[in-house]
Amino acid sequence: MIKISIITAVYNRAEFISDAVCSLQNQTWPNTEHVVIDGASTDETLNVLHKCLDKDAVLISESDDGMYHAINKGIALCSGDIVGLLHSDDFYADEFVLELVAKAFTNPEVQAVYGDLDYVAQKNTLNIIRCWRSGDYNPEKLKCGWMPPHPTLFLRRSVFERWGVFDTNFKISADYDAVLRYFSKGKIRPLYIPRVLVKMRLGGKSNQSLSKIWLKTREDYIALRRNEVGGLWALLNKNFSKITQFWKALLTRP
Repeated sequence: MIKISIITAVYNRAEFISDAVCSLQNQTWPNTEHVVIDGASTDETLNVLHKCLDKDAVLISESDDGMYHAINKGIALCSGDIVGLLHSDDFYADEFVLELVAKAFTNPEVQAVYGDLDYVAQKNTLNIIRCWRSGDYNPEKLKCGWMPPHPTLFLRRSVFERWGVFDTNFKISADYDAVLRYFSKGKIRPLYIPRVLVKMRLGGKSNQSLSKIWLKTREDYIALRRNEVGGLWALLNKNFSKITQFWKALLTRP
């Protein structure tokens, strides 16, 4: 039976971390592993984790050099065939997500599985703010700024072993750099699940201020150039696509 390892990197998220943990615990797929890397939180996060984590979960709490460094530590600890991320503010859309992911990976040629994502309000998670609909993969899409929603992306552990983990020189865009590396240079074979897999609360690191937005834009451009995928045109399209995501959310509201 396929084993799925889920990594959660967390720092001072006592208010929301239990939602993430519970959404994993409620999954129908039985063969899962939860690796939680806490960056020495100073709020009640650790107390919440000790109360809600299963006894067989892996929990490490120590200072680190940021989210991507924490995720890399988690990848090194994973024992599953498949690795996914569940950020501390996120939760699975329903209890069947990992079952669908595991079924997709029964095809030995599939190296990556991804789906759709909804951005929701922090307090009222029924309030959908953005709808990120990925669509089927085509290599040409990378040149137009396409990427799968990273929280919905599951990879075979062999992808990390062959193409590396997250580059911690990036502060915000290491996920985009990794996706470009895996999909363009690695030419991995993905499979798209056409449904929402993850709900993400708004208020992420990349949108906290104008300086963060500028840093993300700059790092996205560097990632595009270093992976020889594209440049300014891809970057503009990547950012423009967010406008359509807001529009889709408006159309779905009652």
